Amino acid sequence: MSDDVKSRSGDPAAAQQRFLSLFLRSEREIFRYVVALIPNVTDAEDIVQQTALALWEKFDAYDPAQPFTPWACRFALNKARQWIERRQRWQALLEHGLAEELAQRRQELQPEFERRLKHLETCLGKLPEGQRSVVEAYYYERADIEALAGRSGRTVAATYKILQRSRQALQACVEGQVKPQPA
Repeated sequence: MSDDVKSRSGDPAAAQQRFLSLFLRSEREIFRYVVALIPNVTDAEDIVQQTALALWEKFDAYDPAQPFTPWACRFALNKARQWIERRQRWQALLEHGLAEELAQRRQELQPEFERRLKHLETCLGKLPEGQRSVVEAYYYERADIEALAGRSGRTVAATYKILQRSRQALQACVEGQVKPQPA
């Protein structure tokens, strides 16, 4: 029996620590996977939480020789399907296989997503400190606009404008890095 299996079956604290370590490293990728299927961010966050619970319940079945993230994304896909099934307005997605098609298409585009994400991280580092801090607070900390405006002493409208300009600068930067450079 491997040490990992022993730690999961013999020591609940060690199993929990191992699970948390794996899940936290994969959480952003799981979220991106879910949000590609479920466009509402709040619903996607709920699905990721439901996925975490399901993963923990089935963690004893996880094979540590296999990558964790694809295993977790299968759970996320099932949770997203359940979410879709519970909502009648999304029923057409299931009937026409669109959810599966989106999941397959996302898998095909994964290398491009990863490349763009690396470019985005580089471009984020190029933003002026003030813009970068607003972007990070809004997207990573999920701070709301009113809180950001209050922190910086700006108006809500000015804070929205900073975000808009930052997004435009990031998009231009990423697009500039993605395009092949002339020889």
